[in-house]
Amino acid sequence: MNITEFVENSIGRWRSQRSVHHLAFGHFEAVQSEIDIVSLAVDDPAVVDLCKAHEVNPESAVSPFRMSWEGQSDWDEDEAVKGTCILVPIPDSAQANQGKLLRDQGYAETISAAGDYRLTEDGTFVLVTAYDRAAAEEKIWFVSSNVRCRVSLIKTSAGTGVVTASFSSEIRQNS
Repeated sequence: MNITEFVENSIGRWRSQRSVHHLAFGHFEAVQSEIDIVSLAVDDPAVVDLCKAHEVNPESAVSPFRMSWEGQSDWDEDEAVKGTCILVPIPDSAQANQGKLLRDQGYAETISAAGDYRLTEDGTFVLVTAYDRAAAEEKIWFVSSNVRCRVSLIKTSAGTGVVTASFSSEIRQNS
């Protein structure tokens, strides 16, 4: 699987059930959410701006997409968990199954970020992103065409300690 196939397989509306362990607080959280993933044109102004912000030639972008989510956490039932971000894969010209993933809003910190991705032989998408005060590692794989799993770790910036660990099962909602 390459990055284009991975993104194409991800397009759609997903129902997500996420279990989060906040090790720093000794707290467990359950989050249910809807995730919408839609493809964007490579010449979309937001895609071009994100590439320029990271000093990347917009012509090297493939399969950009927008991911939006809205859900409910049992930790704070009065506040919705929601957001949106633009993601732009930039494949490595020498290695087809790896590259950079630009995000206008990060996972561990709400700042623009560029992570390193790779796709393993079994089709698992692995993303490692360093932030100012943390590091994130995410793995996403498809169980079937309409079911995928995601594991995320938020680590200390040195990468020596895990702050948060989560597992999500996601089911595509067919219209």
